[in-house]
Amino acid sequence: MAISDYPSHLSLPQTNPGVTTVLEYLIIKFPYIDAPIWQQRIARGKVHYHDGALVTPHSLFQAQQRIYYYREVESEPIIPFKEEIIFQDEHVLVAYKPHFLAVTPGGIYVNECLQHRLRKRTGINTLQALHRLDRVTAGLVIFSINPSTRHHYHNLFQTRKIHKTYQAIANISHNETLIGQEWDIKNRIAQGEPRFRMQVATGNANSHSVIRCVQQSAKQALFELNPITGKTHQLRLHMQTLGWPILNDKYYPQLQPLSKDNYSAPLQLLAKQLQFIDPMTKLSRRFDCGLSLSLNN
Repeated sequence: MAISDYPSHLSLPQTNPGVTTVLEYLIIKFPYIDAPIWQQRIARGKVHYHDGALVTPHSLFQAQQRIYYYREVESEPIIPFKEEIIFQDEHVLVAYKPHFLAVTPGGIYVNECLQHRLRKRTGINTLQALHRLDRVTAGLVIFSINPSTRHHYHNLFQTRKIHKTYQAIANISHNETLIGQEWDIKNRIAQGEPRFRMQVATGNANSHSVIRCVQQSAKQALFELNPITGKTHQLRLHMQTLGWPILNDKYYPQLQPLSKDNYSAPLQLLAKQLQFIDPMTKLSRRFDCGLSLSLNN
């Protein structure tokens, strides 16, 4: 059994969904976690309020209460790849995340995530990710260190003042000449079926990427991608839209059967660079993960 060292939290909604107790709400909020599991967690003191007071089986639902709980999984895979700290000051930490490592806890991953590893490595328990990368994507992630300045860095993402550069590799046809070409992709991204898989939908565009080809071989091409917006799976869908789905993508264009991670065939998508004006120091920041994707043929 793997139990998170740090609690996750949620706020009870303003509108009561028809429950009497906090326990009842947790059961309907997380349908994939059996009711006896929540009962056991509460009995062991693993569910509490913001002030540390324990939630009991009879604790009444009250809107906007913040509830803390500890994620548990029966068996947590160990990701055999190392993260790297690229930069650290009193406000932020920039780290390289390897393929297959989650940024924060989720699903079957509790302690095997970048945030937990960095908290343990640095001893900074206030460390918090400012944005996300897909678990199967490698590259740079920015973490806030100082809670009092965190909102300034969140604002960079909300106002699109961080310039991100990715690399991706895709298979191409033998007669395609793509080097130097650039594509400006705008479309609407919405939840598909199943819900974790996104799709391009009709309606006003809510996603925007600029993609260019910088290198190619007989069967593959290396692309540089600059997302203007930050929708879930945006770059993966935009590459598919162009007709060149990213190499080793298990979701697009076709959802592959659930299987163990193939460490020898990672998704060929890398968050390579980040650029922004630091809101605290007013300095221009440019970070590079120091790695590049390579064509195989």
